[in-house]
Amino acid sequence: MRAPHPTRLFHITAIANLPAILATGALLSKNQGATVGINYQNIAHAGAQGARAGRPVPDPPGGLVHDFVPFYFAPRSPMLYAINGGRVAGCPWRQGDIVHFETTVQYVVGLGRLFVFYDRNATLAFSTPHTDLADLDSAVAWDLLTEAPQLDGFCRYWQNTAAEARYADRMERRQAEFLVKDDTPLSCMTRLGVMDAARQAQVQAMLAKAGVALAVDVMPSWYF
Repeated sequence: MRAPHPTRLFHITAIANLPAILATGALLSKNQGATVGINYQNIAHAGAQGARAGRPVPDPPGGLVHDFVPFYFAPRSPMLYAINGGRVAGCPWRQGDIVHFETTVQYVVGLGRLFVFYDRNATLAFSTPHTDLADLDSAVAWDLLTEAPQLDGFCRYWQNTAAEARYADRMERRQAEFLVKDDTPLSCMTRLGVMDAARQAQVQAMLAKAGVALAVDVMPSWYF
């Protein structure tokens, strides 16, 4: 199945991280953030982060997974579900505390950013990396990501179903990733998405204070 065009990308972070992100003017990779002394609020599993810290990506573009800003190809991710259920150790946030950054593959590549993408969660040892956009149609499970029933163009379901071979690894494939080397400028973003009007007002106030012009939309279909 061909990838949708434009091919949307989503990055999630805690709203509490926005002041640092807005001051920097970009989403930074884990390693880049550490280099400049930014201590982001954690929303990820420690074990997964340890695996990503040492996992190399193909050269070119080279480096480790933590040298890249991670994006999913769909919102309402299994990771967000885990955060909301309190299953991420050391993470006090729930889904309402999370903001989505949205951009597109075409926008990122058009700015000349180096990238690599995976057919499933990049943490998994058996995930496959790709550096050729010609592979985007076949590498990502678009049939699973976009089948009915949909929420904002994406299938509302992502759980594995052992009884059906087609859905046996749906959760892993739903977490296919597009990784951007070092940083992704805020000028590359098409909008931010939040859960409700209260968070919209909160984020808009942060943007105004930082002098950053980005749309903030209430997108309940991106949340559980």
